[in-house]
Amino acid sequence: MNKKQNIKETIPFLKISDMEISLEFYIKGLGFEILHSWTPDGKIQWCQLKRGAGSLMLQKGKNMKPNKETSSRKENLGISIYFICQDALKIYEELVENGIDATEPFVSNNMWLTIINDPDGYEINFESATDVSEETRLSEWKEKK
Repeated sequence: MNKKQNIKETIPFLKISDMEISLEFYIKGLGFEILHSWTPDGKIQWCQLKRGAGSLMLQKGKNMKPNKETSSRKENLGISIYFICQDALKIYEELVENGIDATEPFVSNNMWLTIINDPDGYEINFESATDVSEETRLSEWKEKK
């Protein structure tokens, strides 16, 4: 086996403050499903979530206090996770339908991009390729159509 081909997958591991809040956000809000979990005391302590080809792992971080805010617009922790999608605009529509506070999609680096923050402030990005001009906002693009 070629050493360079040995890595098969990268899965972000997020230390969170409240498993119930995060599971509701990622499952009900973003449409992820639990692929694996660890429940030593009958409650999920760690899990791997999956949607399509994208995965995340969640575990309550030591000394992380539960968030009292329920807003998904908290200051991020310097972590940005990007999910490359077939159609980020459809993802945006789903997010809005599910009550998730997402930025209006705009074109950045030849990709439609919408951004959200999870309950712990991690920045989650959804993007998909486009030939629309750089910095075009979805509302501007719809007006031109």
